[in-house]
Amino acid sequence: MHAAIVLTVLILTYAGMAAGRIAWLQVDRTGIALLAVITLLVSGEMNLDDFGTNVDLPTLALLFAMMIISAQFAEAGFIDLCARTFTSTRHSTTVLLALTVAIGGVLSAVLANDILIMTIAPLLIVGARARGCDPRPFAIALAASTNAGSAATLIGNPQNILVGEIGRLNFWRFINICGLPALFSLVTVFFVVWLQWRRRIFAGELPDPPDLPPVVSHPFDRNQVIKGAVALAALLLLFLTPLPREIGALFIAALLLANRKITSRTMIAAVDWPLLLLVACLFAVTGALNQAGIAAPLLAFLGAHNLLPNGLVPLTLFSVFTSNAIGSLPGTMLLLQIWQTPPQGVLYSLALLSTLAGNLFLSGSLTNVLIAERAERMGARISFVEHAKAGVPIALISLAFATCWLALTHRLPLLPTPLPPVDQ
Repeated sequence: MHAAIVLTVLILTYAGMAAGRIAWLQVDRTGIALLAVITLLVSGEMNLDDFGTNVDLPTLALLFAMMIISAQFAEAGFIDLCARTFTSTRHSTTVLLALTVAIGGVLSAVLANDILIMTIAPLLIVGARARGCDPRPFAIALAASTNAGSAATLIGNPQNILVGEIGRLNFWRFINICGLPALFSLVTVFFVVWLQWRRRIFAGELPDPPDLPPVVSHPFDRNQVIKGAVALAALLLLFLTPLPREIGALFIAALLLANRKITSRTMIAAVDWPLLLLVACLFAVTGALNQAGIAAPLLAFLGAHNLLPNGLVPLTLFSVFTSNAIGSLPGTMLLLQIWQTPPQGVLYSLALLSTLAGNLFLSGSLTNVLIAERAERMGARISFVEHAKAGVPIALISLAFATCWLALTHRLPLLPTPLPPVDQ
């Protein structure tokens, strides 16, 4: 009965993740995960001590610290400056599109994507309108380039942070393995969007909505930007030391919070608390699999039937399905809860492939959803089909290159190999 209740809650939770929300209620994915945890607590299948045991605190700490560091750049006006570069340049729309891809790709590799998107997306859309352009191709390019750029580093997105912390992967080795496929994906984003929109970027310009929401801008503060840049450089240097990543990141975040100009309340308010709560609740729900004795038999069954995704082909299919059905973070967390000691080749490949697969459909990543929501509020609605026209070729080309790269560099074989029975 214990296992049945836990499994039922898990299935309902991930069904809710796939739907995105409870249809007749205003309950999103974070709310669904929280309701699942409360259900397990009320039913007695989990207590608060179990909750604390299941949550991987290093992952949460690093994610929180990266949000604080990103908030420094946002509040100092650096992200606004990047957006104004788009509006102030007098070059062609081809150059503007290239700038959008470059800015999204570079910043997403070292800053928290949600804070980056919430700051830059409205400014980009307003800037495109001011130049008489349709903002939709730039919004699509920003979403796709943010996904692609974040695949390059272990701090680029939540699932990479999770994989890096669980597997204790080396930060610089990760860039060496995943950097080139991420760069190739950025080039792919530019060419696909340019080919599809180059003849109609001025055609059928969208009218301004009557109730255009105000765009929050941050004045540029040179000293605060320098402070953020020094902090980020120091963090990257700390990644060369034996100091745990999360401790180094928390130390840098603490120094930024001790700010004479930007209040700590402002910095903390910029943190995406719903995302942190979602991660914590998913840790608790998936961790209940082990406490209920479900994970070990399931792992043994998958290993005995050669169904574990320890080859590039099944891992790519797994990444595409989970990223676009339930989200790359929930899918990655579920796999790592069942398969707790995968080879490092699987971890590097999973982080890269699950991120690139998020470009396939509009629902494939939180970045896509955030940009689409902000674009719709500003009268530039991006439909599922419009995104898919660019997202599908971007994802397929990027995944094909990444798979070939990982195979040629011997990170993982193309097809799964039988594993000896393990006791986990």
